[in-house]
Amino acid sequence: MVSRRHALSLSLAALLPAVPAAAQQRKSLADPLRVGVDQALVDSGLARALQHGFGADTGIAVKLVPGVALTLLEALERGELDATLTNAPEAEAKLDKQGLAHDRQPIATGEFVIVGPAVRGKGEDVLGGALGRDAVAALKRLKEAAPDSFRFLSAGDGSGAHVAEQAMWRAAGIAPAAPWYVTLKPGESLVAQARARGAFALVERGVWLAQGGAPLAVRIEGDARLAEEVHAMRSFRVNHPAGKIFVAWIAGAKGRRVAAAQRGYRAP
Repeated sequence: MVSRRHALSLSLAALLPAVPAAAQQRKSLADPLRVGVDQALVDSGLARALQHGFGADTGIAVKLVPGVALTLLEALERGELDATLTNAPEAEAKLDKQGLAHDRQPIATGEFVIVGPAVRGKGEDVLGGALGRDAVAALKRLKEAAPDSFRFLSAGDGSGAHVAEQAMWRAAGIAPAAPWYVTLKPGESLVAQARARGAFALVERGVWLAQGGAPLAVRIEGDARLAEEVHAMRSFRVNHPAGKIFVAWIAGAKGRRVAAAQRGYRAP
């Protein structure tokens, strides 16, 4: 691997390498850049759009490694990944501040939303009607409802959505518990299972746009506390020669255009 990376570093010394593009691509295919990506960013289409855009423009191969944000950041710290694309700002900033990762760059902004059973006509609603943008008020209303009248489904896995959800429970001063608070089974889609169970859930808007629908609807959106920030970072322990180019590209003008074209996201 060392020899391949050394050869690739020579060919990628600049964004306009001296070697033919085909040769550059062959070398990168032998040792692709390993980028850990929160599963939500794959499900929404953002990660693959950036991967394809970067590959088409540079000829450099990128291997996406889907997972959950906190686990991926731990792998980045250990040098098992070359870079990450995640939506857990506090955990990212901690790693960056400790010098265990570097080159942290904003890639896109989005939003987490609370989805739940759609209200039809004068049907019963545990939220007591629209609560606008106040996610904390919505969670407090759920806590006050009869425990057998609803379910709240949590990812429970350390993903960006789970981290954001836990922060909202803390802001509301609530310790969620069974029987109304349940955790997603590993390997299943949060949105798909929430729809199947008719449950409330906090999800990433891009994923909701890709997978959401009846019998659920977006119930709370626009709360500033649910803003989503997507960042890329490079590993401190390994230095893939294409890593710096990748982060610069997706954080630059071309990457911003790709992000802005994806439903549910804006350029930072």
